[in-house]
Amino acid sequence: MTNSTEAQKPQNTKKNKKKGATLDTFYGAKIQNTEQIEEDIQENSPKSSKGNRNSPQTHEEFESEMTKKMEALWEEKWEIMQKKFMHLQNQFDQTVKENQALKQELIKQSQNTKKLEENIKYLTDKVIDLENRGRRENLRIIGLPEKPEINTKLDMVIQDIIKENCPEILEQGGNTSTDRAHRTPSTLNPQKTTPRNVIAKFQSYQTKEKILQEARKRQFRYKGMPIRVTQDLASSTLNDRKAWNMIFRKARELGLQPRISYPAKLTIYFQGKVWAFNKIEDFQLFAKKRPELCGKFDTENQRARNT
Repeated sequence: MTNSTEAQKPQNTKKNKKKGATLDTFYGAKIQNTEQIEEDIQENSPKSSKGNRNSPQTHEEFESEMTKKMEALWEEKWEIMQKKFMHLQNQFDQTVKENQALKQELIKQSQNTKKLEENIKYLTDKVIDLENRGRRENLRIIGLPEKPEINTKLDMVIQDIIKENCPEILEQGGNTSTDRAHRTPSTLNPQKTTPRNVIAKFQSYQTKEKILQEARKRQFRYKGMPIRVTQDLASSTLNDRKAWNMIFRKARELGLQPRISYPAKLTIYFQGKVWAFNKIEDFQLFAKKRPELCGKFDTENQRARNT
């Protein structure tokens, strides 16, 4: 009877043991954790037999084989991760390029918008200038009483105003005839207590200028009642001029000899020089830097006091 011992298969003491958790690798690639790999190694390792020294596969060879398999598995997973990473990298680069293109387009559109705004302003100013030039022969009479006997014969009333305030123009033989004269606006607003302005278009530009120069020198009157005679301008230009009203009045109180020149420029005489301002902000900055004027042209405080 031969004495041979068969290698008894060891009982799997970890049969009921819960398998180890899986490790989620980059982009979802999954490998078993170390504990599970060790179980597989133990289950698949060669069964040693006592007295049998010539095992078909040694433990070292088995470990080497398993190591190669794990390396191959890792290389496969690594290639998958690299491909996914490269795909995402390409998507990111494409997104960056698209964002840069959009940014450049936005800059271009902003530049185009700025140019359009500049063109609109230029055309608007051009239209206003043309409208003002079309009113060169016009005078605007403010404060003329709103009476039927005046409204029905405005041409004659204007001649009376010239005779009363600047008769020298008539004596010099100037052409004081008017093409037309009318109230503006055309309809009377019963809620307003002030009379509507009168627009008179003269046949002679030179005569109109002479009347305007005289009106700047002194107060005009109609049958003893004070009136104002000014250059007729486009409504937008008139609004720009009205914006200077508070500063204009204060400058006159201070003896700065203010004037509003075309189209809406303020000029003052200060410290022996003539200063011109196109914007209220420019004048306020100028006044703040002069101790004699600082704090005297605060338009916000003036508006608050008036309200």
